[in-house]
Amino acid sequence: MNDATPSRLPAQDLPDLQIGRGFDLLAGVRVIDLSSSIAGPTASMLLSDFGAEVIKIERPGTGDDARAWGPPFLHGQSLWFMSVNRNKKSVTLDPSSPEGLEALHGLMGKADVVLVNQLPRVTGKLRIDADTIRTIRPDIVYVSITGFGMDGERADWGCYDLIAEGYSGVMDVTGSPEGGPQKVGAPAADMLAGQDAAMATMAALFSRQATGRGRIVDVALVDSMTRFMSCRIVPYLGSGEVPIRSGGTDSVIAIYQAFDTADLPITLGLGNDGIWRRFWAAVGDPEFGARPDYADNARRRGRRPEIVERIQHHLSGAPREHWLEVLREARVPVGPINRVDEVAQDEELRRRGVLYNLADGDRSIPQVGTGIRFDGAANVPRAAPPGLGQHTDEILADLLGYDADKLEALRSAGTI
Repeated sequence: MNDATPSRLPAQDLPDLQIGRGFDLLAGVRVIDLSSSIAGPTASMLLSDFGAEVIKIERPGTGDDARAWGPPFLHGQSLWFMSVNRNKKSVTLDPSSPEGLEALHGLMGKADVVLVNQLPRVTGKLRIDADTIRTIRPDIVYVSITGFGMDGERADWGCYDLIAEGYSGVMDVTGSPEGGPQKVGAPAADMLAGQDAAMATMAALFSRQATGRGRIVDVALVDSMTRFMSCRIVPYLGSGEVPIRSGGTDSVIAIYQAFDTADLPITLGLGNDGIWRRFWAAVGDPEFGARPDYADNARRRGRRPEIVERIQHHLSGAPREHWLEVLREARVPVGPINRVDEVAQDEELRRRGVLYNLADGDRSIPQVGTGIRFDGAANVPRAAPPGLGQHTDEILADLLGYDADKLEALRSAGTI
């Protein structure tokens, strides 16, 4: 493994944050997480961010697939893995052996939530399917994240984020008209499905308080990503107009795109008539904005090319910072187009607890926080991303009563 070790890491400039108590809204909820990669770990990290105890079950020796995703690595761990696995306890366990399955079922019997991202044929083979788990704990909230869902002809098809994006239509509308389809620049389907799973889990737990019933939650990457496309799909269904790649210049809002300035580009959204008028006053051309043929969004959409040309003429006359200041003062939505390194330097994101450096013994781990505040406070992590099997003995001893001899026997057999 090649650690990311330039002379000074960008993370060293982030605010330092110590491990603390964090949000406790889900305190007392225990999650057994058998997922790997990004979508499932995103879901369980969100639950842990809100206070749930997450026990991450991993394969002995190798663990979560994402542990091997790199370079870059930091402190011998994949930075992709570290981005979605804080606040968790890692237990290595092989459920393919009778002893491993007994231990896993024992842990599930003491859990509120079981999270899997294995295909239905695999969960059935390993006896971690919903029907089996409900015989152990009838009121369990069983959460499945797969590419295509738990039923239907696609249920056992393999899927990654990239595949789901292709199915959803988002790649076909992403990119320039001259280029081919493009993937979104982050694992959008994984992150959306993970958020959906966390949201559905919390709803199921809330319902269980009143009814005593568990739930089977079925989240599919393709479904989540297709819902993400609803503002493109519904207009097509109601009009027959197929959206095409435009480089981000074909919004239903007439002016909603990037523009060049004298140095760096900006984003600009003129989403209603008031903003439209304020923009033209701010650039010193109120007469153009007051023309009757631009009186509403529908008419502006019909004459978009000439409006874009006029806006570009004005914005090219001054640098980005000038326009950001002028247009913000005029209450016009405007912003820069940041690179990732510029996002990392954003002082407001740092102040709001979105970006920080987590102190963990003699190492520091960069993190992107929960991004949600309660009562004016940002979240605080309870634990760093775990080492592989870091909590195996602790969990099996505390929850199942395994003694040192039994743990050693399981370890010798390769079960843990």
